[in-house]
Amino acid sequence: MKICVFGAGAIGGFMAARLAKAGAAEVSVVARGPHLAAIQQRGLILREGGIDTVTQPRAAASAAELGVQDYVVITLKAHSVPPVVPAMAPLIGPDTAVVMAVNGVPWWYFHALEGPYKDMRLASIDPGDVQWNAWGPQRVIGCVVYPAAEVPEPGVIEVLEGDRFTLGEPDGSRSERVTRLSEALIAAGLKAPIRPRIRDEIWVKLWGNLSFNPISALTHATLEQIVGDPGTRAVVRTMMLEAQAIAEKLGVKFPIGVDKRIDGAGAVGAHKTSMLQDLERGRPMEHEALLGAVAELGRITETPTPSIDTVLALIRLRAATA
Repeated sequence: MKICVFGAGAIGGFMAARLAKAGAAEVSVVARGPHLAAIQQRGLILREGGIDTVTQPRAAASAAELGVQDYVVITLKAHSVPPVVPAMAPLIGPDTAVVMAVNGVPWWYFHALEGPYKDMRLASIDPGDVQWNAWGPQRVIGCVVYPAAEVPEPGVIEVLEGDRFTLGEPDGSRSERVTRLSEALIAAGLKAPIRPRIRDEIWVKLWGNLSFNPISALTHATLEQIVGDPGTRAVVRTMMLEAQAIAEKLGVKFPIGVDKRIDGAGAVGAHKTSMLQDLERGRPMEHEALLGAVAELGRITETPTPSIDTVLALIRLRAATA
């Protein structure tokens, strides 16, 4: 089994290192710059609980060096994917599965979703239908990412918490390809449950990201500060209820209530969201996948989203002036 991780940063590097350490597959990564050079020189170092383990996935700057894969796992930010779709072409063969381990509303969301919205496209996250046309949504395996990790120095992946990558076919089936991938990840010591309703789990994670992330970037506040302030907590709650109304029109079932979800985020403590971290480091923020796409879904389902639209306008301007 050949698995290529495209974008071997914190999350992609964690998955690749675990797979390579276990020998669960023939693992390769596409990386760049000092990170790539370090991996090629000394291996990919996985740091867990203060213990460093050297792993040896094959590392390349170009997909053309690696050839056709059984699975291509994409762990980039959503806005970074469309521009590099042509560069991934050498990895894609007739039976290659594309695993979208990307935060936010996925570009394939309406594929195999029965009902009036079947096979609709989302311009906010797949402009020009680049991914839809290049790969075809039938290749996709959904993936919800839960670990937190970082790259403290080139070639080193430090795991902070978590080890779960939830998988799911868009049509809800337990296919051979998703089963094989799950087994490989489990053999690597990761949790990889297969869910028949992967969109439900996507929304539970997105529920917090679409509200806490942009508010944190606008206020520079941590999760506990946002939840602890009555004003910002109210904005979060309103945004989440607007999003819930959209999701339920699309058939999603939420396993927890909005207040429990908010309290769970607050319990994380003095944590800076990924969007705030990107802002502070001068990186592009993923506001379109986390919020712009939700606003687009609101228009598609004719669901009012006044709070979402307001915060989206603010974060778009913040991104433009950063």
